[in-house]
Amino acid sequence: MASAQALAQNPPAITDADIERVRREMPTVTDQDIDAARRKYATPSDAELRYAPVPPPNVEALPQPLSRPPIDLEALARGYALRAEAMTQSQGLATGPGLLVFVSLSMPRPTLQSLIDQAARAKASIVLRGFANGSLRDTVAQVQGLIGSRQVAVQIDPQAFDRYAVTRVPSFVLVRDGTRPVACASGSCAPADSFLRTSGDVSLDYALEHMRRSAPGFGPPADTFLKRIKG
Repeated sequence: MASAQALAQNPPAITDADIERVRREMPTVTDQDIDAARRKYATPSDAELRYAPVPPPNVEALPQPLSRPPIDLEALARGYALRAEAMTQSQGLATGPGLLVFVSLSMPRPTLQSLIDQAARAKASIVLRGFANGSLRDTVAQVQGLIGSRQVAVQIDPQAFDRYAVTRVPSFVLVRDGTRPVACASGSCAPADSFLRTSGDVSLDYALEHMRRSAPGFGPPADTFLKRIKG
């Protein structure tokens, strides 16, 4: 403590000799040293940057989702193989009558599976308004799981809901042969006398039987699909 106080009261004097000694010990940076450093650490030119090799990104290092359910493209292709035909039928342009089954993926799975099975046998089209959870991947996965190996047309067509004034699911629409959409407030609609619609939690064959009884003029096309369901 006494020594520290003594140093504080009598600080050491720095002489010219001390300054000269420090100057001699410090390295001298010459112009040559600066030029050498500039050449060694020169900034690349635009031309050098243009041709400099860029290492490929390490894809394996990218974050991966927790689960990646595989999408069976072959099964998906089977499920959508008749999409073009279904779109034509939904607009009433197909040769022969058309049968549309409007559903939602939020419906009970057993109900959906039963309707899809009957639609496959009747050669009817399943129509969805939009994507499940707003996701194409979720929609594909759910539809693929429901279709399995069946040959059935599935389409996502919100305009078809407007075209046939469908407001609830399941709904069943039987379209006359040669029907063509006409302009209306919602864009395009099917003429009122060109299709028959019924709704309810019923089977496809029950809906067709109801249509045949309630509108005898639609009896022949209803019979066409009923025969296919019954084999």
